[in-house]
Amino acid sequence: MANKSRYLAGAAGAVLLAAATAYTGSWEGNSYTAYLDSGGVPTICKGHTGPEVHLGMKATPAECDAMLRADILAHERRMLACAPELQTVSDKTYIAINDWAFNVGTGAACESTLIKVKLRKGDIRGACEQLSRWVFVKGEVIKGLTNRRVTGTPGRVSERALCLAGL
Repeated sequence: MANKSRYLAGAAGAVLLAAATAYTGSWEGNSYTAYLDSGGVPTICKGHTGPEVHLGMKATPAECDAMLRADILAHERRMLACAPELQTVSDKTYIAINDWAFNVGTGAACESTLIKVKLRKGDIRGACEQLSRWVFVKGEVIKGLTNRRVTGTPGRVSERALCLAGL
């Protein structure tokens, strides 16, 4: 399974993809009209970005659902390319780290201490603890990122807590 997406690996993969989609979707929110996110990036639906996204762009609920699934799978493939160690962690830890990578971008994720130092050396707890550091945009602490990464909100567990729950 080293070269195959965990999300595409049979029935278990379908369940994992559904769980990841629900988790990430709950934190991303949803907008059927493109907007600028807190970093100034044109975004639509549940966190979809890309060269085709422009202000004023519109999407249907079905298009947004399809974009999210495709985005999660694309992020997962990029993450497994830079961090094959993700294949060895629990599903909860896997979903938490992939959600974080979805949110910060795989380029930043793959170059992070979380991946390069902690995960690659087998320090899964240390990798989970690193999530607490990713709460800034342009040097400012963002409450929504603090909620997503560290504190959670009623009915939603933080990435850090989900990651640690998988240990």
